[in-house]
Amino acid sequence: MAQKNPLQRQSKSCNLQRPLGVTTQKKRGEKPKLERKAKMALLNTAAGNTKILKSQKGTDFRIASLSLYPDDKICPAAILAGCKAPCLVSAGRGAMGTVAQGRKNKTAFWHRDKDLFLETLEKEMRNFIKLCNKQGKRAAFRLNTISDIPWERYGLPDLFPEALLYDYTKSAARLGKTPENYRLMFSYSQETKYQKQVARALETDCPIAVVFRGFVPEGSYFMGREIIDGDKSDLINLEKGQGKIIGLKLKGGKATQQSQSRFIVEPWQATNCPAQMQNDCNPHDLATAGRGFAVAAE
Repeated sequence: MAQKNPLQRQSKSCNLQRPLGVTTQKKRGEKPKLERKAKMALLNTAAGNTKILKSQKGTDFRIASLSLYPDDKICPAAILAGCKAPCLVSAGRGAMGTVAQGRKNKTAFWHRDKDLFLETLEKEMRNFIKLCNKQGKRAAFRLNTISDIPWERYGLPDLFPEALLYDYTKSAARLGKTPENYRLMFSYSQETKYQKQVARALETDCPIAVVFRGFVPEGSYFMGREIIDGDKSDLINLEKGQGKIIGLKLKGGKATQQSQSRFIVEPWQATNCPAQMQNDCNPHDLATAGRGFAVAAE
């Protein structure tokens, strides 16, 4: 019997299964028609992503992830947020040619045949849940490792109510509107055109992820929220990050480290006190507590 996540309510399951394989013969002597089959596996179930490995270590969870190659369709806010250049697509294993090509192939698969992609993904998710049950583990999925697809529109959280799904997103409109077993964290940027998204996210207690250059000023404040170290575990971020800033250290090579993208925040922009105690804050700290904060507050 599938193990339920006690933190989540039972969601109505949608029957989105689609048969794969060989169809039945319609006429005697007629060759069976082969239905489309995927030629590649989609999920990484071996915790090949460093953050995934750190997140599941020492917990009851096993996490499967999906890494696509982000473009303007599967990550539509990338240009608006100014994060396309320093994107994690080139960080870690993403810098390897074979890994990048594999992600491009999966993305091309999504664009070419979305129905078959979803069939394949659903099958892999179901098999992973069965494996976790046999191992006495709880299944979790991060399907937007470096993309921003609204999976709730395709019924995946409802299809697997016993599993935990989580992602980072740049679409504030999604916050608070996903099933309870699909948890989201908002991704911050200082870009002026992105500040409506930031302001909307600040109206919720959703964790807000901020990328800092060099180090994470843990214990300080940004936009009135306390900063916690978000590099330890995504599962910790989900449970302890409500109403807080999830501080992430900028990853990537030399070009990324030297990027002037406003997606990246400097540690000195953090303050020593929360916004609700402005009278006790250093005026210089308040003036630099996020270049986009003043715009968002207008």
